[in-house]
Amino acid sequence: MPIVEITSLSHPGAEVFSTLTDAQLRNRLDPDKGIFIAESPKVILTALGAGCEPLSLLCERKHLEGDAAAILARCPGLAVYTGERALLSRLTGYVLTRGVLCAMRRPRERSADEVCRTARRVAVIDGVVDTTNTGAIFRSAAALGIDAVLLTRNSCDPLNRRAVRVSMGSVFLVPWAWTDPSLDDLPRLGFRTAALALTDRSLPLDAPILKQEPRLALILGTEGDGLPRETIARADYVVRIPMAHGVDSLNVAAASAVAFWELRARENRD
Repeated sequence: MPIVEITSLSHPGAEVFSTLTDAQLRNRLDPDKGIFIAESPKVILTALGAGCEPLSLLCERKHLEGDAAAILARCPGLAVYTGERALLSRLTGYVLTRGVLCAMRRPRERSADEVCRTARRVAVIDGVVDTTNTGAIFRSAAALGIDAVLLTRNSCDPLNRRAVRVSMGSVFLVPWAWTDPSLDDLPRLGFRTAALALTDRSLPLDAPILKQEPRLALILGTEGDGLPRETIARADYVVRIPMAHGVDSLNVAAASAVAFWELRARENRD
């Protein structure tokens, strides 16, 4: 494998790990040739297992025969940039998680029709922009039986570096697609919709009618303002998680985990 020793912050070829923003990586050439950054050996291996194409690796020298060894064995021709921890941290602007980053080709974008074709439970991320919350929602979705995730275009990119890392690679395990903010895809695809929101007509999360729905989409709103009024008004159900001690709501990532578990498809129930 070609190993390149980095000696400066402007080393040719390493700019993908330093000077380009997530938005620039995503649109570097065109949507079919965008790039994302995967961080940590576990996440990188999960992405490789899902068929993502690696382009280059940034790795602390000490990890070449350690944490990065399994990646390098799997990708023998991969270009590798290496150097001391302090220099790599200055290059990227943060301390590398377990010393490894991988630049990868963005996978082909999929349609809502494609990812929802056989789905019974879908999570809809509507306007959530926090990368940590997005990653955590994907991790819960993968663990708790969600078949697909749809995101409105004003939401965080699931392939943002931090979202990918927080998800522990779950963004590569659950099929996802972008959808229009109107969410018109859902009824067209045969889903009833359940908006998580506090209103006078909100049903408790454990209402039997929700569990009986053969195809249900759970709509999760932004951290501050919640879901748009029109989205709530158009939903088939409005759902709340019963609370104690006067607490009125949970963080969107925590709420998603509770809702995913309670409303998972019946054949997945214990």
